[in-house]
Amino acid sequence: MSLLKLRLSIFGTLAFIIGLSTLAFTILLTLTGTFNIYFIIIFVGLINLLQWIFSPKLIDSLYKVKEVTYDEQPKLHRMLDSICHKSALKKPKVMLANIPLPNAFAYGSPRYGNRIAVTTGLLNTLESEEVEAVLAHEVGHLKNRDVQVMMFASVLPAIFYYIGFTFMLSSWYSGGRRDNGGAIIIGIAAMALYFILSIFVLSLSRIREYYADRHAVKTVDDGARKLSEALAKIATSETKTMRKGRRGGSSSFKSLFINDPDTAKGDASTLSKYSGRLNDRDLVNKMLAKPVTGLDRFMELFSTHPNMVKRLQTLQRIQ
Repeated sequence: MSLLKLRLSIFGTLAFIIGLSTLAFTILLTLTGTFNIYFIIIFVGLINLLQWIFSPKLIDSLYKVKEVTYDEQPKLHRMLDSICHKSALKKPKVMLANIPLPNAFAYGSPRYGNRIAVTTGLLNTLESEEVEAVLAHEVGHLKNRDVQVMMFASVLPAIFYYIGFTFMLSSWYSGGRRDNGGAIIIGIAAMALYFILSIFVLSLSRIREYYADRHAVKTVDDGARKLSEALAKIATSETKTMRKGRRGGSSSFKSLFINDPDTAKGDASTLSKYSGRLNDRDLVNKMLAKPVTGLDRFMELFSTHPNMVKRLQTLQRIQ
């Protein structure tokens, strides 16, 4: 996927989400008046804003995250120093999540600053050059302001969910009133909009993963190979870790991860048996040879992350 196509996809998806939301708000305000709708918009917006501001503390608690100093993790700090310099980005805090699942994530807020966390499982699974590529991917998320973009995009379907819930609840308690049917129709229509917008928000999330992958490739020497090998090893190792019941943490913020652990089982189900028996390049080639079925494409619609095979194929095409 070319850089121009990525940018057009991001712009087009955002434009559709905002355009459809604006049209729906206009219709709803015309049909129902302003007070209830404005109250819901302000309420949902405020809740999401507070969640964004204080989410770093919640994430730290869920995933047993702590900040690590240069003396504790000098290699991590040196790699991040280099990547941030190349990316023209202020260095974020370096965090370590004490969970066995191999993964990494970028997060932050105006109150607590930007952070990049790697798990102990990731450091135990990947080689240093692969960790470097993963860090570059996460720096890409921060440079592209993905946390802020996704927070804004996620607010819009949430508003329609609460509008639908409110109208359906009011119709339930209004009994036999004449306008009961209208409230039900508005509630169902708002819920349908919530579902449609959620699908497009998930698509936006997947596109931004591709965008962060491209940043890693352009920032790290031989980045496509390093990130491909890292992703293949993360997917196969996640599958083995979850089979042992050692997931750790919560999936509440899985959209932040470099790979969705909930889809790892499907992505790497036929490959986990090879983990540790094949060299890194052969593991990637095995995954690239795996066919992407119609079911895989359908399930991808409901995921925050791209199908792993498609993602690896895209990495091989980046120049």
